[in-house]
Amino acid sequence: MRMRTAFVVVVLMAAAAVMAAPQTKAPGDPQLIDAQGYQKLLSQYRGKPVLMTFWATWCEPCRDEYPMLNELAKQYAPKGLKVVGVNFDQDGDIILMRRFITRYKPIFPNYRKTGGESEFQQAVLPEWNGALPASFFYAKDGHQVGHLVGAGTRETYEAATQSLLAAQ
Repeated sequence: MRMRTAFVVVVLMAAAAVMAAPQTKAPGDPQLIDAQGYQKLLSQYRGKPVLMTFWATWCEPCRDEYPMLNELAKQYAPKGLKVVGVNFDQDGDIILMRRFITRYKPIFPNYRKTGGESEFQQAVLPEWNGALPASFFYAKDGHQVGHLVGAGTRETYEAATQSLLAAQ
C-alpha cells in the first residue's frame, strides 16, 4: 500500500511540475514578424522568385485558397519558387491557427504578423488596405512585380507564377 501511495504522490508531483512550467510557444508555431522583419525576410530570399501570401483563419477565402497555394508550392519549388505565408490572426486565435497549420501541413514557411497594421501594410505595399487574402509576387531582384488582393483562382495563380518564373 505504501508503494502505491508513493507512486501516486510522484505522479501528482510530476503533473504539478508540468502545469507550473511557463507556457512557451507550441512547437511549430510560426515565428513572429513585424514590418522590419518582413523587409529582412524579403532580403533573405533575394535571388529567388517569391510568392508572399497573407492569410488568417477567420478569412473564408484564405481558408479556401490555402490548400491550392500549398499545391503550387510543391509544384513550383523545383523550378525555384519560394512561397512564404504570413498569418494575420490575433493572439486570441492562436489555437485556431495551430489547428489550421496542423490540418494543412504547409510545405512552405509561415510567420505570424505582429506590430501595427498600417506600418506592416506600408512595408508590403503602401496602397494595400490590409484586405485578405492577399498575395505579392517578388522577382529575383527583390522587387515586387505584382499582387493579388482577394480570392484568386488556381488559373490566376498559375499564370502569375509562370510569368514570375519566366522573368528569371
